[in-house]
Amino acid sequence: MLAGGLFKQVWKKLGHDEDAPDATDEDRTWQEVLLAATLQGAIFAGVKAAVDRAGAAGTRRLSGTWPG
Repeated sequence: MLAGGLFKQVWKKLGHDEDAPDATDEDRTWQEVLLAATLQGAIFAGVKAAVDRAGAAGTRRLSGTWPG
């Protein structure tokens, strides 16, 4: 949910009033579709890494050992 909300905010700040396009949106350009997909992937990966890292750090604080 966090990544989805962050992506929507970033997409709007880039000057797009509409929702991000799907790959099958006929009225959107290749550039717009690929930009949205790349940006969305980067944001989701960044949020996932932050959550995973925070979880590992919390586990270390509680147990004294780094998971994995």
